[in-house]
Amino acid sequence: MKNKCLECEEPFSGRVDKKFCSDYCRNSYNNKVDKDSKNLVRNINNRLRKNHRLLTELNTTGKTKVTRRKLLDGNFDFNYFTSIYTTKTGNTYFYIYDQGYLVLENDYYLLIKRE
Repeated sequence: MKNKCLECEEPFSGRVDKKFCSDYCRNSYNNKVDKDSKNLVRNINNRLRKNHRLLTELNTTGKTKVTRRKLLDGNFDFNYFTSIYTTKTGNTYFYIYDQGYLVLENDYYLLIKRE
């Protein structure tokens, strides 16, 4: 039975349910289909990785106090984090994987590492 490849539209023979003539065409087709969502996820992961790297560099002791300016100078993006933890006393910690921060008064932040 002759099928038509979904990517290159060339006829090919094979199983009835086969959709592509080669692995190359299959990969090309799926990469095009998922391109937009892959770019979004890739960009967000890159931003999270940069934020995590900066917090790790600044927080060498496991608990460090820094200014907002220091975070912004390192291109920290406050819009991206992986989780939020609110304590019983109402303090809200923002985490990027195992590195977190707590907003303090006067533009200070407490950096912590979750064990």
